[in-house]
Amino acid sequence: MTYLVDEKCIKCKFTDCVEVCPVDCFYEGENMLVINPDECIDCGVCEPECPVEAIVPDTIEGTEKWLEINTKYSEIWPNIKEKKEAPADAKDWEKVPNKFEKHFSEKGGEK
Repeated sequence: MTYLVDEKCIKCKFTDCVEVCPVDCFYEGENMLVINPDECIDCGVCEPECPVEAIVPDTIEGTEKWLEINTKYSEIWPNIKEKKEAPADAKDWEKVPNKFEKHFSEKGGEK
């Protein structure tokens, strides 16, 4: 099992999870984070830290798409090791549906 970040993170990009990760397996895109499944040690400490519940175990049905996305972009985007301020409008995006189709960005985050 591994943990994954899903579309709830898009445009919210809270980084509370990064702060508690013992292996630094989070990677930062322009408007979301992903987890490198090969680096994740399945400890689960990140899951309860996410205020929008965007971190899920890969054992949940329907996470195949997110496994592919987390794998692909964790190989491209820069590693993030410290908590950062969330976007100013993050709270406005928490309950917005279909964020992947409308708002996902392939661009990497800050280096």
